[in-house]
Amino acid sequence: HSKYNFKSYLEIGCDKDQLFSKISIKDKIGVDPYSGGNLKKTSDEFFNDNKLKFDCVFIDGLHIYNQVKNDILNSLKSLNNNGFVLVHDCLPSTLSSQAVPRYKMVWHGDVWKAIVDLRRDDNLEIFTCLADSGIAIIQKKKNSHILKIDKNINKLKFKDFYLNYKEYMRPITVEEFKSKF
Repeated sequence: HSKYNFKSYLEIGCDKDQLFSKISIKDKIGVDPYSGGNLKKTSDEFFNDNKLKFDCVFIDGLHIYNQVKNDILNSLKSLNNNGFVLVHDCLPSTLSSQAVPRYKMVWHGDVWKAIVDLRRDDNLEIFTCLADSGIAIIQKKKNSHILKIDKNINKLKFKDFYLNYKEYMRPITVEEFKSKF
C-alpha cells in the first residue's frame, strides 16, 4: 500500500478480519457472507451489483477452483489500471489441505487450479509469492510466460501440482516480489 498509494481496496472472504482490520485504506470493502468485513454477502452477490473499481483486491473466500476463478475474473473487471489482484492459499502443503470438500482444519482447497488455468491467458501476468501459503499476484498485462498445459484443469490432481508446481505456479520469493513489483 505505501509503495503504490492505493486508494481503494476490496477483500473477498474476511473471516474474522485478520487482514481487513489491518488495511489502512480509506475506501475499503470487505465481503463475507458469515463474519468479518463490512458487507454480509457472497462474492457473487457483491459482483452482480458492483459498479466500483479497486486498486487492490485480495481474494481469500471459498477455496474451490470454480469459485476462485469466478472471483478472480470478476475482480479483474473491477480493477483499476495498474491494479493488483492477490489470491491467498495458492500453495497447498499436503494432499489433505487441498482436498475438496474440506475435511481438515488447515485448508487451502484447490485454489491452485484457478492459477494454473489463468496462467494460460495471454493478457494476465501471474506469479505466486512464496509467502503465507502462497499469494498469487495477478495483473492485467501481457503474459511474459504463458503456461502450456494439455491436461483438463478439472482432471488435475495434487500429484500434478506436487510434481509441477514450479512450472504451474511461477513461484517467486518475497525479495523477488519486492523488486519486480
